[in-house]
Amino acid sequence: MKRILFITYYWPPSGGAGVQRGLKFVKYLPEFGVEPVVLTVDPDQASYPSIDVSLMAEVAKEVRVIRTKSFEPLRILGAVAGKKAVPHAGFAGAKREGLMQRAMRWVRGNWMIPDARRGWVRYAVEAAADVIAREKIGTIIISSPPHSSQLIGLELKKRFPTLHWIADLRDPWTDIYFAKELMKGPRAERLDALWEARVMNEADAVVVVGPSMKKSFAARYGNAVDRKITVIPNGYDAEDLLPVKSIAPPSDRTRITYVGSMAASYQPHIFFDAIAEYVGAGDHKIELRFVGSVSEDIKAIAAQAGVGHLCTWVPTVSHTEALKEMAAAHLLLLVIPAGAGDERILTGKLFEYLGARRPIVGIGPPYGDAAAIIAECDAGCMFDRHQTNELAGWLGAKLAAVRSGDSLTLVRNAHQRYDRRATAEALSRLVP
Repeated sequence: MKRILFITYYWPPSGGAGVQRGLKFVKYLPEFGVEPVVLTVDPDQASYPSIDVSLMAEVAKEVRVIRTKSFEPLRILGAVAGKKAVPHAGFAGAKREGLMQRAMRWVRGNWMIPDARRGWVRYAVEAAADVIAREKIGTIIISSPPHSSQLIGLELKKRFPTLHWIADLRDPWTDIYFAKELMKGPRAERLDALWEARVMNEADAVVVVGPSMKKSFAARYGNAVDRKITVIPNGYDAEDLLPVKSIAPPSDRTRITYVGSMAASYQPHIFFDAIAEYVGAGDHKIELRFVGSVSEDIKAIAAQAGVGHLCTWVPTVSHTEALKEMAAAHLLLLVIPAGAGDERILTGKLFEYLGARRPIVGIGPPYGDAAAIIAECDAGCMFDRHQTNELAGWLGAKLAAVRSGDSLTLVRNAHQRYDRRATAEALSRLVP
């Protein structure tokens, strides 16, 4: 059994999508001859966007988890400016901004480089160095964001030149879709780009979640970096979905469900406008269910389209409850945030949507990685934000099918290649 050190900031009891990839890698890697020791932050000192204590039960007793101190400026900002003023990734939970919120975004973008969890790095480096030296560990895997976690790899490579460092990036870095919202100045942009370049060039292997993300990094850093990038997508855990298989959508209405956070930058106008056509035609048996942190701007867009009364806004729930919500829907809504690089975005929930076997109505780039996976699995359709008529027609056909008694459950099994076991096996092949 090869022993590795798996370094991740997001780990139970952290909730949200960010924790799932690392949690499932650690769960299934031992099946392929790799024993992970986990290094993470002490939850009492972390600044998690959400908590899901139920995920603690998914960590096997055999897994050793080392937790370290951290310095968290987001906690200080929250104490000074109020928790609602503190910016989180994507700004999904933000209400309409005031002066304080804008000031906090500027502070986050210009003084917390690469990100607000940078204060964990020095503690993690010392703990990791101790474990590596004592236990003669030869490989580390660092999963990010927060991308500041990859700076741990830079320092450890200095101390242990023969250490094999695999940098796993779940999201783009300097050009992520909300980068402009951070109001970075030239100095901050230069420093952030420098960190990204060093990680790309100095890591022994780089893992990304989609082909467009690989293409983007390769275009910036050349063939040498391109050759060491491996695409390992996110996935779904079939074991997690077993308890929800018997859940069926309601019989008295058509339910369309969105699970996850949604900020104003998601721009889902076309979806609400398409639904409004059916409301105007007298089809009121539609429920639009949003489960998670949704900005006030999105709620206002729904109201302006005349469908606010059809919307149910459910606060963030545990991972298990989120899966139940997916299973209890006829259709699942996926919205890719609008902006540069949106073709690279592959949210973790896309794969759990696939595992739930419900058709996906997607809003985003039809040429992007998410659209390609939906098409490959024959699991729905992605619509550009200008394809109002096409979306309305597609939705109309699905709504009519539900009214005639069709549950819309998908029958093809192409999605099974995205099972978490398969992705863990792919990662295991990168461990020397």
